[in-house]
Amino acid sequence: MTIDLKQLPQLQPLFKLLSSGAHLNRLQDSELWVELENHQSQYETLFAALGFSLVLDGRGYAYFKTDQASAYTGKLTRRLALLLMLLFEYQADQGLHLFQFQQWQLDMPLINKLHIHYHAILEAEEITSPQTIKETLDSAARIGFLVLEDGAFRLQPAVHRYLDLFQELAQAERYDPMQTEDDAEDTL
Repeated sequence: MTIDLKQLPQLQPLFKLLSSGAHLNRLQDSELWVELENHQSQYETLFAALGFSLVLDGRGYAYFKTDQASAYTGKLTRRLALLLMLLFEYQADQGLHLFQFQQWQLDMPLINKLHIHYHAILEAEEITSPQTIKETLDSAARIGFLVLEDGAFRLQPAVHRYLDLFQELAQAERYDPMQTEDDAEDTL
């Protein structure tokens, strides 16, 4: 396949964003999103030739899938996964629907509630204060999982990556073949 780079005017900003580890969000970066959607196959081919695997999720985000992670991204990923899991649990307990997460406002009062409610769990990951939570959210905003608007964070479509994982883990927990076998042995 021959790719005419002149037909890809947003190649440089797209590559710069995605190769930095950030997510492209349809709502936040609509011009780049439209460019990527319109020329998806060319971008996938070009990026693959450069060693990158482009993932374009129909729920409104794109990123480069990678198996490599630095110590920083590993720590950020663990902290963000924990914070999002606790946030989802807290909001579900408040009666909010998880798939409406893009409407939630993560302001300092909510961050403080999360810190108080889950203090012991957060301490285990060295998240020792509401300020540490905010710093983690700031870092997550830089790579496209959140956006800061008027002093409050809003979750972006890329958070579906974590929500999908949490649902997958919940499904696996509901049906554990080893547990079923053990339960059967207990009854014998």
